[in-house]
Amino acid sequence: MTPAGETATREQATPIGARLDRLPTTRYLWKILLLLSLGGCFEFYDLFLMTYIGPGLTRSGLFSSGSASFFGLTGLASFVSATFAGLFIGTLAFGFAADKFGRRTVFTYSLLWYTAGSIVMAFRLSAPGILLWRLITGVGIGVELVTIDTYIAELMPKEIRGRAFTVNQVVQFSAIPVVALISWIFVPRSPFGVDGWRCVVLIGSVAAVFVWFIRRSLPESPRWLIARGRLSEAERTVAEIEERVAAELGSKLPAIGPENSLGPSTSVKFVQIFRSPYVGRTVMLMVFHLAQTIGYYGFASWVPTLLIAAGLHTTASLQYSFIIAVFAPIGPLLVYGIADKLERKWQIVWSSICIGGFGLLFAHQKEPAWLIVLGILLTCSNNWLSVAFHTYQAELFPTQVRAQAVGFVYSWSRFSAIFTSLMIGFFLQHSGVRGVFAFIAGSMLLIVFVIGAFGPRTRGLALESISHWLVD
Repeated sequence: MTPAGETATREQATPIGARLDRLPTTRYLWKILLLLSLGGCFEFYDLFLMTYIGPGLTRSGLFSSGSASFFGLTGLASFVSATFAGLFIGTLAFGFAADKFGRRTVFTYSLLWYTAGSIVMAFRLSAPGILLWRLITGVGIGVELVTIDTYIAELMPKEIRGRAFTVNQVVQFSAIPVVALISWIFVPRSPFGVDGWRCVVLIGSVAAVFVWFIRRSLPESPRWLIARGRLSEAERTVAEIEERVAAELGSKLPAIGPENSLGPSTSVKFVQIFRSPYVGRTVMLMVFHLAQTIGYYGFASWVPTLLIAAGLHTTASLQYSFIIAVFAPIGPLLVYGIADKLERKWQIVWSSICIGGFGLLFAHQKEPAWLIVLGILLTCSNNWLSVAFHTYQAELFPTQVRAQAVGFVYSWSRFSAIFTSLMIGFFLQHSGVRGVFAFIAGSMLLIVFVIGAFGPRTRGLALESISHWLVD
């Protein structure tokens, strides 16, 4: 027999979901999205600084660019691997946090966590100390990544969910040219006798100054409140959102449309993502994440090092890396117009094909101009893939376990990245740039097959509908 509180939850959730989905996209909704994305900017700065401070870590003698052995801990790959080990722990072990404590709370404290971790790491004087604190920092980044995805998916109306993630990623990826520029300025130098890479890390730690201001303006996810049985809070939060939107609209809100689903499910436990109808989605995303990390971070985390391997010196590699990084926000911006028009699964497929193809061309180039052009095309393709899969994975699971389920499948990319970094370093040492990109192209082929053959449709559907049905 179903408890009374649980029955109330099922009855209330569909109207609240439909009320959110029928909202016009006014300035207030874009403001919420912008605040979440600004919080994510600090996360992206911290995540991608590992790409651009790599030459500085090797220059200081703390790490070497290649890996003499597959599991060597003195190579730069170990620094990248420590980051992803932390991300793996954060997404797998703490993915439940946003489901238990709320999207708003975890968004705030995970940001403070990885900011503090970066500050401590900047003052470590040995490779083991740097690796330890990079791992700790990665835990906070991993939790934050999952939380932002679930937060946006639950707050944005279904008709603009793809565009909302596109804008989110444009803002977040804007941190990449910033960290690339700062690295270009500081990494080759030692201002006041301090290693330049330490300055890059500390500059990004200003996140703690802004986080409380960001947090105050964010509502909790009404869908999460409903899932936790907090009906009055959910109703109050939705009413406040509706009031703000209606005031900006200057007219009555549109009528609540049909939810196109059977209504919200009964209490969903995490273990159910391994049972029908979710198990197919879970396995599909696990395989996808094992492969996508090879393509995405195999290039994004190694840009300056790959350019050096192609024959450029350190300063030139950082300069070219900055030029390439300037286009990081352009990739999501270019696909804004199709984000809600082209099915998400096919966006993942086509972006993967582009990554594989441009990567193979990049591997055969020596001319700086072509290295830059193909680096830009690779970056734009990678970030198109990022927009598509961040939207997609947040749509496929029910609200009750959305953050934990996304954290679980996402953790496989972090697990893959731990070894991918070591493998990239190994291939770079023994097979050169061509070996690296052959490895990347093979992983992209696997994605094309898995997502193309088994991915369900999600475009324009309510979250409550997607969580109930496998759509052909």
